[in-house]
Amino acid sequence: MTSDSKGQAVKTTEPHGELFGRRYVLPAPVTAALQQVFAEPVGGVIVIEHSRYARLHRGMCATTRPNRILLAMSGAAFVADHELLLHEYFHVLRQWRTARLTRWRYVVESVRRGYWDNRYELEAREFAAGATEQYRKYLGFGKRP
Repeated sequence: MTSDSKGQAVKTTEPHGELFGRRYVLPAPVTAALQQVFAEPVGGVIVIEHSRYARLHRGMCATTRPNRILLAMSGAAFVADHELLLHEYFHVLRQWRTARLTRWRYVVESVRRGYWDNRYELEAREFAAGATEQYRKYLGFGKRP
């Protein structure tokens, strides 16, 4: 079971090792809203909460790999932060999945420009900032006051 009758996420019991943390399954309404925003299925993306690996990336809330988002925080906190959620899904769906992003390219870009100004982070922040209102609308929040 991936969500309860109210659409709340249910944690799976399958462990992913102490280094990785525990798999978090998104609530169904969140998955549906993400699929609307990205216009593609998002079910293949694995979200791991309380990842020790993610915590190794000091100062970061999350890190991504192909089809995987590793969180230093809880899955519930991740889902509550709409801009972060969109930012990380952008990395996975539009950068890793298209092979534009690789570990090597990310490291080279970060060495050249630093974390904040590297093009992968700039693209993800720009996308998330522009898509947050649309995402909130799909969730039924409407526009921010």
